Amino acid sequence: MARRKKPTARQERLGAELRKLREAAGLKGREAAALLGTDSAQMSQIEFGTAGVSEERLRRLAAQYACTDTELIEALVAMATDRTLGWWEEYRGLLPTPFLDLAEVEHHSTYRLEVEFLHIPGLFQTEDYARAVFSYRVPQLPETDLELRVRHRMERKVIVQGPNPIPYEAVIHEAALRIRVGGRTATRTQLTRVLELSDADHITVRVIPFDLDGFAGAWSAMMYAGGAVSKLDTAVRDAADGTTFVDSEAQLGAFRTLFRKVESVSLDPGRSRDFIHNLAKEL
Repeated sequence: MARRKKPTARQERLGAELRKLREAAGLKGREAAALLGTDSAQMSQIEFGTAGVSEERLRRLAAQYACTDTELIEALVAMATDRTLGWWEEYRGLLPTPFLDLAEVEHHSTYRLEVEFLHIPGLFQTEDYARAVFSYRVPQLPETDLELRVRHRMERKVIVQGPNPIPYEAVIHEAALRIRVGGRTATRTQLTRVLELSDADHITVRVIPFDLDGFAGAWSAMMYAGGAVSKLDTAVRDAADGTTFVDSEAQLGAFRTLFRKVESVSLDPGRSRDFIHNLAKEL
């Protein structure tokens, strides 16, 4: 297979999982390469996602690695053989790669968890709200680039508002609900939109109020995407220096624990709806 100049996050994840299986089996890269009748350079390319791997080769490796997790193997085969060109591909070369990688991860996710402290979650945002968020970027974005980001964010909503939505749980701090992003009218419209979406059976919204005693909480916003199997879950961190995709088992476990701790101290869905409704009435 031809070498890729820039693998996607999903392609890199497939390679990383194959590397984990090899290391768990106690094999060196050159030993795994020999099993495929190739060299160490080609094996490295497969494990870094810059080269693809066929189903036959993947199954051969899994057998040699003594992997008995059939669900994981089938999920990896699906990743290796998937040739989906999703809607996000129309933005390739127009938006930074992490935008496309996030959309691809979400497309293949089985559920989504999110914690937000300063902004309404992107999957809930109206166009006006999203436009206001992106307009604060420094340096300021050209109008064309800003509108591309807004349109991309609107299209990401397909995973919760499309024909085949996935379960989605969002925990939103009161600060994010009160900050008037885009002004009073835009904020009122945004809160109303959150209330409308929270009516859906597959969407759960919880609020963390300011007056919650002793809340230390998460240190920043967190997104978590469930994979085809739990070992393929992905946590996503947004920071000033870019988006980071987390896939180590220890870190994923820590993210899950953190989410459940934050969820356990938040208001239940019914009280959260009332809380948001009252905030909207104040505007």
